[in-house]
Amino acid sequence: MNQKESLSKRMKLSWKEMPFAGIMFEPGSSVEYKTGDWRIEKKPQIDGEKCIRCFICWIFCPDVSIKRVPKPYKKHTESVEVDYYHCKGCGICAAECPVDAIEMVEESKDVS
Repeated sequence: MNQKESLSKRMKLSWKEMPFAGIMFEPGSSVEYKTGDWRIEKKPQIDGEKCIRCFICWIFCPDVSIKRVPKPYKKHTESVEVDYYHCKGCGICAAECPVDAIEMVEESKDVS
């Protein structure tokens, strides 16, 4: 077996099959587990018109699911996007947003 092969491919574990406490056997391997399917009801949706790019959502996100991307928008050089593969829908980003640019919307079956 190739040592460079990813942990998830070698172990073939879904999040439901992970060992108790989610023990990670290799550093950085948590990126391989897409935990976004843990969301139950709602996911954050960012309104680009309202967003002032203060990045408070990026600072407070406990799952590092808010990404700063070099995507120009009007006078701004950066934008924010949600990594739905890792977002658990806690709503902290929406609660901390000073301009209410993040709304928690009903979850659909598609993860974008």
